Amino acid sequence: MMDRRLMMVHAHPDDESIVTGATLAKYAAEGTQVTLVTCTLGEEGEVIPANLAHLASDRDDTLGEYRVGELSRACRALNVRDHRFLGGQGHYRDSGMMGGETNEHPQAFWGADVEEAALRLAHEIREVRPQVLVSYDEHGGYGHPDHIQAHRVTRRAWDLAADRSVPGDPWRVDKLYAIAQPVSRIRASVDRMRVDPGPFTPPESVSDIARGTPDAQVTTRIDAGPHWAAKALAMRAHTTQITVDGERFALSNDIAQELDAVEHFTLLLGPPVRPGDDGYETDLFAGL
Repeated sequence: MMDRRLMMVHAHPDDESIVTGATLAKYAAEGTQVTLVTCTLGEEGEVIPANLAHLASDRDDTLGEYRVGELSRACRALNVRDHRFLGGQGHYRDSGMMGGETNEHPQAFWGADVEEAALRLAHEIREVRPQVLVSYDEHGGYGHPDHIQAHRVTRRAWDLAADRSVPGDPWRVDKLYAIAQPVSRIRASVDRMRVDPGPFTPPESVSDIARGTPDAQVTTRIDAGPHWAAKALAMRAHTTQITVDGERFALSNDIAQELDAVEHFTLLLGPPVRPGDDGYETDLFAGL
């Protein structure tokens, strides 16, 4: 049996739990070597609990330091034992939302040199030697500059890791995936949340949740239902960013979302997709 190795590249602490937590927990439980690379400390996150509001009351990045602890607890919940910050803890900084002054911070990930950041990630790839690499699509899921940058850096690192002209032992990753959120699935969830949003504000449209991925572009469906509780626990660990209530959660905008253990992906590079009867791959390592 192949020694399976999976690497995911996320922009901020909490991203790993919200959109891929169940998948991470599933593969970790199955014995896959799972590596999580986080690009920033999430210094510009909006703090939800009033008793933690002081973390965002100054500009000394106290929030980022606090979120490192949240991420550590989330990784334990997901059984992710290999976690790394790109370039080391605090090397790149949360850029904040698109167009904000924080985009111009000298350490902002959005302003980082893509080639330099990709070389750093390529080093991690060569060390871990994953068969599967996962990050965002070119839109960054919902347009956050750090998510877009993570896509660019990961895509370039795919090439650099295998480039024999780059010093070191090259490694060719077999498959590169982007996280996907099917539009039809978001739409159905919005309809349910309008009826039963729990203690949160009901969403009005798909765009309240995410940009969404056209259904035709989604190639892979991971049903990690048995790991729903692990995902929920990991999301609860991100106290500053997420409020979880039963099967519902909300970010700082207070808009209701469903806590779901079925997660989707789009194959960007790799062997041809081998869909099952439902039209999807059901394993990130399919065909290897």
